[in-house]
Amino acid sequence: MKRTLALLTVAALGLSLAQVRVGIAFDAGGKFDRSFNQSAWEGAQRAAKDFKIQLFDFEPADPSQVGQGIRKFAEEGFDLVIGVGFANEPAITANAKEFKDVKFAVVDAVPGEGKLQNAVGLVFREHEGSFLVGYIAGKMSRTGVVGFIGGMDIPLIHKFEAGYRAGAMYAFKEDGIQGKVIAQYVGNTPAAWNDPAKAKEIAASQVRQGADIIYAAAGGSGLGLIDYVKQTKCLKEGGAVKFVRKADPYAKVPKYADYTKACGAGTTPLFFIGVDANQNYLGDTDNNPQTLNHGLTSMMKRVDVAVYEVIKSVVQKTFKGGVREFGLANNGVGYALDEYNKALIPAGVVSKLELIKRDILAGKIKVPEQR
Repeated sequence: MKRTLALLTVAALGLSLAQVRVGIAFDAGGKFDRSFNQSAWEGAQRAAKDFKIQLFDFEPADPSQVGQGIRKFAEEGFDLVIGVGFANEPAITANAKEFKDVKFAVVDAVPGEGKLQNAVGLVFREHEGSFLVGYIAGKMSRTGVVGFIGGMDIPLIHKFEAGYRAGAMYAFKEDGIQGKVIAQYVGNTPAAWNDPAKAKEIAASQVRQGADIIYAAAGGSGLGLIDYVKQTKCLKEGGAVKFVRKADPYAKVPKYADYTKACGAGTTPLFFIGVDANQNYLGDTDNNPQTLNHGLTSMMKRVDVAVYEVIKSVVQKTFKGGVREFGLANNGVGYALDEYNKALIPAGVVSKLELIKRDILAGKIKVPEQR
């Protein structure tokens, strides 16, 4: 059984043992899912480096164990207990009501309907960040068909889909293209967050329908999409697959050897869009960021920032219960642009994205939260 309650102690040489103790309980997939959970862990680790704290963590062996570990942290009188993911909310709420001297936080949910003074919900405007990556997908798709793979079919993930769909259709309309967004979900139970095989099947189905760019908001399941895109590499025009953009946007991007060998005339590269953490690097196939990368961009949901900030508030004694929201206005969401994808996204698109961000913040562009 994979069940850890690990300790990371940060104390400068010669200083006494840290006084603030923080416990973080993860969602299904664990702290190294290279997505949602890992982003939270990286934020906690950064806080551990910056402040004199002790950091403990609990990883569930399977979805049925989500919520466990929280009570143990509370019983031991930790200063702060963090639940990563909405599935941890019932345990956070129950323990916050019982252990009034312990502070609690949960990512992606609001404990006690926001009425608990010792518990805070860390929530995000995922639809805003998803609009931006949807716009990128709509501007860069050669087929006019883009895909979305959600993890668990719930309102939270519908926010990702709604924003992405709106952004893609905004770009298609801007270019006079009758585009299409295909959306499918891995499942309707917590197991949907850790089923890369199912996500891979969905990706294959969407590519057969002409999708050349696919965005996954599916936790660990999203790794199945990434594997499929890197293995398949490209999409060939023919049959139901048509290139609505005749000019190849990636013609000047150097190709890696295996791509050149597998993909010739009449093809276009396949891309994934990562989520939560910056997953661009996962699209690299030859350890060379200068050659074609299959990660077009990533929707940055700064769970790391939220976790860092709530730990900081406890250390600095400024913690407040209720709700803290992270969106475009406070850099809580955004898109990733780095050495792996800067050659894939034209400067004109980057400039337009900055205008779009301003229009969203000004209320000129209304981004839907639900499909």
